[in-house]
Amino acid sequence: MLNFEQFIGSFSFDERLAVFDIEGSIAHVKMLVKCKILKTTEGSKIIKGLSGILKDLSNGWKLPKAEDVHYAVEKELIRRIGSLGGKMHTARSRNDQVAADLRLYLIQESKNVIGLLNDFQNIALKKAKENMSVIMPSFTHLQPAQPIYASHHLLAYSYMFQRDKERLQDSLKRIAVSPLGSAALAGTSFKIDRNYTAKLLGFSAPCQNSLDGVSDRDFVIEFVFCLSLIALHLTRFCEEIILWLNPEFSYIKIDDKFTSGSSIMPQKRNPDCAEIIRGKSGRIFGDLFALLTIVKSLPLAYNRDLQEDKPPVFDAVDNIKMSLEVFNALFASLKFNAQKTLNSCKKGFIEATEIADYLAKKGMPFRTAHGIVKEIVDYCIKNDKTLQDLTLQEYRLFYPSFDEDIYKFIDIAKIADMKISLGGASKKSVLKQIDDLEKSLRSKK
Repeated sequence: MLNFEQFIGSFSFDERLAVFDIEGSIAHVKMLVKCKILKTTEGSKIIKGLSGILKDLSNGWKLPKAEDVHYAVEKELIRRIGSLGGKMHTARSRNDQVAADLRLYLIQESKNVIGLLNDFQNIALKKAKENMSVIMPSFTHLQPAQPIYASHHLLAYSYMFQRDKERLQDSLKRIAVSPLGSAALAGTSFKIDRNYTAKLLGFSAPCQNSLDGVSDRDFVIEFVFCLSLIALHLTRFCEEIILWLNPEFSYIKIDDKFTSGSSIMPQKRNPDCAEIIRGKSGRIFGDLFALLTIVKSLPLAYNRDLQEDKPPVFDAVDNIKMSLEVFNALFASLKFNAQKTLNSCKKGFIEATEIADYLAKKGMPFRTAHGIVKEIVDYCIKNDKTLQDLTLQEYRLFYPSFDEDIYKFIDIAKIADMKISLGGASKKSVLKQIDDLEKSLRSKK
């Protein structure tokens, strides 16, 4: 049977905003006292009651159920201090109240996610230092491309997460704006001090338009978009881990606790954690699309549709934090099989580009060199040879100016160090990347 109160209520999910709701209420009451809208004695009693509720919540006590978290806090305050508790709602509405609660929540969670991204980068830097001598193939189109250091590969993800951090840090500029004082939509006739409440709560400033203050959910959508990009980046790394664990690659090992066995095939270890993280990205992308759809075509100002913005936000936050925590632990356990990655570099004619560069350095147009090297590779395929197997005489069949130094250019262990351009794969470049990322991490502490 339909329970109408349950249908329109939001307490089942917005209860998690209780702490932020109380913090916002305490700031609001302090402002009412400052502006002489409430007496000092009234404000002190209300704040004491709210602080008591806050303390009880921190000890595991739960608010009694109500239509929403705002009513739940107010009802409990009135139960504790009497009708005076009702004065707390002077000069505000649930509309500006819930917007403030959500902004405070996102400020905290942005910092939590940034902390997890910092953890990832610290692990990536540690792994990069540990694997400075590990040579592995890079890929384009999932085909062998050029040999690089494993460190260079890992640092690429650290730079992805650096951008993710910067996006979250930048979004805080738009999150940390106070809607308190917008009231229902038009502001209030009371002479309040919105700058004061904004300062008390750590907001950078109050919003400048009351209609926008209660109806804006851009900051929510932007935040979940940032989480979606983090999830997307995780899927890319998870996909590579899944491939690298395959016996056809065997590039890495991870702790068994991040895998599971098969119910029928006793030899298997399945990369479940990486797969689940990859799957959770779909939920987070769905949360973003849900928010876009909820806000789409809404007229100003507040509409009850906006009540539904919180479940997808909470879901996205919970899943990205869980995914990052699990992935960081998995990543910390990762170990490269240096011999396997090196052996893999000997497949797929991975040295071919170096031969083209060799010829270009002798003055040949690169496009011409490219064509000659393609002929050399075709010759190797037909004769079941590698580029290392070819004699100097065979090289000279394609171009007479090949010299003995060609073998230095196709030495797998040395190719990466030839990539001396800024941001390239050379050891010197990798060490600079490590230094730059470490400086960035230190500067944010």
